Amino acid sequence: MTRCPECDAEIDLDEDEVEEGEILTCPECDTELEVTQTHPVHVIALSEDEDEEESDEEEDEEEGGEGEEEDESGYGEDEDEA
Repeated sequence: MTRCPECDAEIDLDEDEVEEGEILTCPECDTELEVTQTHPVHVIALSEDEDEEESDEEEDEEEGGEGEEEDESGYGEDEDEA
């Protein structure tokens, strides 16, 4: 039996059914948990900052990189030229 590190709820995980690196959700508090060890099963809570960083990286890849939109919009040019 594994416990959620956030709310201490018991989570029934079979070590043969989970893989290291797998992301699970606590059924009690909805915290995302990462399996760090399978024999015995051990999980850690993923912080929201890590999730936000991953989302930001995915968005940057979809947009084609950072800063390109700003260059196309004309922002950042010297106002003296206008």
